[in-house]
Amino acid sequence: MTEFLLYGGKGGVGKTTIATATGVSLAERGYETLVVSTDPAHSLGDAVERPVGADPVEIHNGFWGVEVDPQAGIDRYRTLFEALAAEFASAGIDLDEDEITDLFTAGVMPGSDELAAVEGLATYADSDRWDRVVFDTAPTGHTLRLLDLPSVLDRGMATALDLRDQVRRKVNTTRTMLFGPMANRRRADGPDDFTEMRDRMERVGTVLRDPDRTAFRAVTIPETMAVRETERLVEQLRSFEVPVTTLVVNKVVEDPGDCERCRGKQTVQEEAIATLRESLPDLDVWTIPDESGEVTGLDALERVSTHLGTDL
Repeated sequence: MTEFLLYGGKGGVGKTTIATATGVSLAERGYETLVVSTDPAHSLGDAVERPVGADPVEIHNGFWGVEVDPQAGIDRYRTLFEALAAEFASAGIDLDEDEITDLFTAGVMPGSDELAAVEGLATYADSDRWDRVVFDTAPTGHTLRLLDLPSVLDRGMATALDLRDQVRRKVNTTRTMLFGPMANRRRADGPDDFTEMRDRMERVGTVLRDPDRTAFRAVTIPETMAVRETERLVEQLRSFEVPVTTLVVNKVVEDPGDCERCRGKQTVQEEAIATLRESLPDLDVWTIPDESGEVTGLDALERVSTHLGTDL
């Protein structure tokens, strides 16, 4: 089975770097690995120093990348509601463009970023093309909305299905009255797009909560505010029953040398890391040394990957 790794945390802590370095390491170990960027401010291409778009591209031997297109999720779901509006029209209930939009937004509600991300999750959760799929998620707030999205979409589509079924019953009743019991036999029993989509979202929710297939790793930096946000993130992830396994503490000063300011920063960081270890004692803690400048290119990512845990 494909296994999934999700990296999340506040903005600016280095999620893309860590996710991409993980992809590099997994590919080197022989796993066909896909890194999926669901952050609307994509930086995966910058990290690997080559173009990455909405279709998976092989970056290096067995290491693939893709940047989810925010419009793709919107288009898929809007198509469902437009088909629903067309069915209403065939029953004599006409909806104009604004009414279709109202029906769509009332049924779905989330922003395009989260919708694209959950569409990416669904796409690759249903695929067995890769051994490992690594998700570089958007900042904390987006990630939490993403995790709630399958249930939000399920409620929205349930409402739409109920409305559609009411209309169908009335139409069928009218046809039967006019043409007899054979009137509705000409309706083909084809696949139901709404039901398929609900099943798809249910699979996403199941995968996200399956500790045998999924691990969430919270990325942070050793600063007080970041530590507090990370603690809240882990608590909320657990409320969603998402298996959180690891804390990745990035940008850690390891050798301050003769720099007094650097030694002071190291002391503050050590206290922050100690706080994390104390407040979240059941999680593994990986510390990643602070690199001068931006970490870009495969060589730099390979250096980062040497500091990741052995159990990838």
